Parts: sequence; structure tokens; C-alpha cells
Amino acid sequence: MRLTRRSLVAASMAAPLIARPLHAQGAWPQRQIRWVVPFPPAGTADILSRLLAERVAARLGQPVVVDNRAGAGGTLAGAIVAQARGDTHTVMVSNFAPHGVSPSLFAKIGYDAERDFTHMALFGALPMVIAVNPNLPAQNIQEFIALARQRGAALNMAYGGNGTASHLIGLIFHRAAGISPTFVPYRGAGPALVDVLAGTVECIIETLPAALGHIRAGRLRALAVSSATRSIVLPDVPTFTEIGLAEATGVNWFGFCGPPGLPEPVVARWLQELREVLNLPEVRDRLVERGGSVCLNSSWASPKCIPTLVRPPSELMAAR
Repeated sequence: MRLTRRSLVAASMAAPLIARPLHAQGAWPQRQIRWVVPFPPAGTADILSRLLAERVAARLGQPVVVDNRAGAGGTLAGAIVAQARGDTHTVMVSNFAPHGVSPSLFAKIGYDAERDFTHMALFGALPMVIAVNPNLPAQNIQEFIALARQRGAALNMAYGGNGTASHLIGLIFHRAAGISPTFVPYRGAGPALVDVLAGTVECIIETLPAALGHIRAGRLRALAVSSATRSIVLPDVPTFTEIGLAEATGVNWFGFCGPPGLPEPVVARWLQELREVLNLPEVRDRLVERGGSVCLNSSWASPKCIPTLVRPPSELMAAR
């Protein structure tokens, strides 16, 4: 079957779900809940998960344990959850990578991104940022592009793994800017940032919350963001559109899902608790402070949440 932009967007958003009435809750949850994160600690998915899981646990009256299962563009975690049919105490952060792009990039991932999950909601849309080690002689994005054109493959750029938002948006940015640095894959943002901070790799493209603390501390220099408008937390940093590279504009989205066949009362309870937690001022403030937008959309149809960048594999491979 020919892959099209429309089919990939449909796959990335999976099966739409309408809001469901809250039925009797019964005895659920009865034990500890496993919250699977498809990337290592210190990345955006991990940061969001730990912020939410702690507060959800208090409301549910059971421990919620964050389980980082990194690798293969998030598909290792996806396979774990897809194969947990019947387990009402396992959930997962869905994402641009394991539920949007990786299913179309890799031949065998162990699950169907639409049918093998109970997709519950989207809850965040976050921009990417291009940042460099301060020792790199590029004070702004124009100087970076000029330097990258000069150095070619001798310049290294870290990203959080194949099939991730940093991979796709990075590739399209490279093509639009006419540069060809060496793309260095990692298992997630955390390990990638370690090497960029150490100067082993000169630059990185990553979801803003993962890099923001280092940017504020002066350990990284932010050059450009991938959102359509400037970030409120980096008001002096231009967007891709402002520098003439609008085609690379896009965000990384984060959602919430569980194994296939979750009972409606369990889904309704999750939506209720997530909505309450996301509406807590302390949670909203912390997410906004990290450069993200927050919503809980169980229909997967809000323009604020829909991923704005999903490209067919043929285009991605041509951008390498």
C-alpha cells in the first residue's frame, strides 16, 4: 500500500476516541501501576511522565512506577504495552516516534500502532530547539548554517534516535538549510545531551523541555526553535519560519495509551484523573515554564495537539 501524508497522520494519531461517561469504578486500581516511557531518563517524555505520575498516584491511591524502556525509536516500549492485553495496570506515553513515524520507517516493530493500543488522549505539543555547545563558534542560527556548510560532515549533530521528532525535523531542517552534518543517533535526549555538554558532539536538535535547563544555565546556546511562533521561554530565539525555513516547522506531541481492550470505566477514570492533574496550577505552570503547551484531548482532533510534521519515508530518506 502506498504511504501518503494523510495515512501517516492517521496512523500517528491512531484511532480517535470520543469522551466516555464515567461508569462505576469498581475496585480498580487494585495494585501498582506501570507507566512505560519509551525513552531514557532526562528526556522530555520522562520529564512529563514523572511530573504527572506522582500526582496521579496520589489520586488513585496506588503507586505509579515510571518504567523507562528506551530503544529502537520508542518501539521497544510500544511492543511491551501492545503485548500486555488484559493488563489494566499498564499504560504508556504515546509519542510522535513509536505511534507516528517508526511504524512506517521500520519493517517489523512488533505491533500495529492503531489496533494494538487503547489510545486515550493527547496532552502536550512541544517545539524542538537547535542548541550548540558554547565552544562552537556560532553565535546565532545564520552563523551555524554558514559553519555547517563549511565543515560539512565534519560537524556532528546529536538526536534522540531514529524515527523520533528530532530525527525527522532535523533531517528536514538540514535539507532546507542546505547543510549535511553527520547525524549522531542516541537512545534518547538524556544520553545525547551528555555528549553535547561534554563537547564530544557540537550540537543537538531536541524537544525544548529536555534542553531548556542547560540553555538557561549557559551550558548550551539556543539558536532556533521549530514552532510556528517564538517560545515564551526563549523569546529572543528565532523560529525556523523567521529564518526562511518554514518547511521544517513542527512540534513533538505526547499522548497517553494502554494495552488493547482497556475497559471503558478504566479509560474514563484515567481521563478524569489526567484532566484534574493537568489543570493543577503547579503542573500547568511547570509545563509552560519548560516551553510546552498543555491540553487533554480525548478526541485527538484539536489543532493545538495534532502533530504538524509527519512525512512519508521516501521524503525522509531523500533528506539523509
